[in-house]
Amino acid sequence: MIVATLGPEGSNHELVLRRYLTTRGQADAQVTLLDDFPTAFAALVAGKVDRVLQCTAHFSHADCVGRYMHRAFPVDVFVAGSHPLALLARREIAEPRQVIRQPATRYYTDLSGFSEEVDAPTTVAVAEGLLDGRYEAGICARQALEDHPDELRLIEDLGPALDVWVLYGTQPLPDDHTLVV
Repeated sequence: MIVATLGPEGSNHELVLRRYLTTRGQADAQVTLLDDFPTAFAALVAGKVDRVLQCTAHFSHADCVGRYMHRAFPVDVFVAGSHPLALLARREIAEPRQVIRQPATRYYTDLSGFSEEVDAPTTVAVAEGLLDGRYEAGICARQALEDHPDELRLIEDLGPALDVWVLYGTQPLPDDHTLVV
């Protein structure tokens, strides 16, 4: 079985997918990490992957559900936590005015103290942007602070996001399935 989700390596989607596969006894499934969900769903309906995992909080969720209606079907649903998150700043910036975040995280804390908000495709991209000096502050995995304590500092610990996740396939569940009401 080949299961696709959003990359890059280290993303919340990869973390949750690997947890899911281990929990379901499918740890030997092949994981494919893709750049975006339109690509993942196109691969699903083309038969290039068997399943796609998507977080319902992801900004493209509604578009993918609508675009692939009658071709991609929910086959499993569960709740899972993300990497623990944090609002971090570059250590040398005393009063950051700019914050970068993945759109799904925009309401995780009050960002009104920042004069500029920038979107990033993933929390991994947020961490990369902080570390390479492009951005002053951002919401990303707290692990970035643990890995780079000399470059980053904590503004606020946010903990893991607890979200609903959907696994998609190309065949709908039968009407008598326990997930169908």
